[in-house]
Amino acid sequence: MSQAGLASEQAEGQQPKVDLLEYWKAGAREVRTFRGHSHGVWTVAFSPDGQTLASGGVDRMVRIWDIETGRLLRSLRGHTHDIRAAVFTPDGQILATGSDDRTIRLWNPRTGEPLKLLFTRYDHNVCSLSLSPDGLMLARGSHNKDIKIWEVTTGTELMTLLGKDPYDHHWSVCVAFSPDGVHLASGSDIGKIKVWEVLPSGEEKIVHNGHWREDEEDSPEARGYFFEDDGGFQKPMDYWIGAMTFTPDGKTLITGSRDTTIKFFAMPQVTELRTLKGHSGWVRSLAVSPDGKVLASASDDHTIKLWDIASGRHFKTLKGHTGYVRSVCFSVDGLRLASASWDRTVKLWEGGPEPTE
Repeated sequence: MSQAGLASEQAEGQQPKVDLLEYWKAGAREVRTFRGHSHGVWTVAFSPDGQTLASGGVDRMVRIWDIETGRLLRSLRGHTHDIRAAVFTPDGQILATGSDDRTIRLWNPRTGEPLKLLFTRYDHNVCSLSLSPDGLMLARGSHNKDIKIWEVTTGTELMTLLGKDPYDHHWSVCVAFSPDGVHLASGSDIGKIKVWEVLPSGEEKIVHNGHWREDEEDSPEARGYFFEDDGGFQKPMDYWIGAMTFTPDGKTLITGSRDTTIKFFAMPQVTELRTLKGHSGWVRSLAVSPDGKVLASASDDHTIKLWDIASGRHFKTLKGHTGYVRSVCFSVDGLRLASASWDRTVKLWEGGPEPTE
């Protein structure tokens, strides 16, 4: 990924690079709505060449869209349950999708041809995918305590990451590779964060409380039990981590939670830096602009918020969706933003000053 977004037609003058913070502060508007999903949309991903979007959701179809025309190019059929995650390899040759049907499917996004099916015998709902920066390794977070990593080209399972605490049965629901590919961060359903060394050891390096807040009645014995006697969720589930991402320089890990907050942590020690408050619903997705200056967050409060990463200040709210916003991502140049919502649409946003014509 380039250090700063290269200017496209929207850029003024001969500037070879755009300051994406200034660009998104100057304006942000909805430029296109992609309609075709029959139910809520969980995930959206930009192709590396910026020509297409891939989206997936409750209707079990992976849909590929032409960004310029808004046209549905193809629908990929294969998953048998909600599609929760989608990622393109850096070369754009492979699209990986993860589903509640407990499988990961690899596709050729240009032809729609299914390439591989990744699953293990005792797998659970896949709710998060992350590719290593070189596109060779794929990690999945799921409704299970372990994290699996596959080799993309062969579909071989490379490793299983398991924590050191045998009594910790909480789900590793969210995963994110560091930009150097050395570490993997994971977030749990109770809001805790772990950092793993991927190669060579696969070892758990750090466990951090993250969003979790321990109360007097919490005890080590209570870990791993998700339900109270009345069948309702235990309080710890309130901190479920919905999203995590790194800044491009790898120095900061950013997480979003069901507690409606976003937290910044300094790497590699995972030192908490700041908490951002502004959303009134579960923070489901986070995206950082390629130059590391802008954070986009998507929430169940139906909005997308834009933040200045350096200061932690919120500077814009995008309102256009009429349902939960479940996914947000920047284009490779950072000049566009895509969002997926429970209102069954995918939307495309652009920044910069309003066009004058």
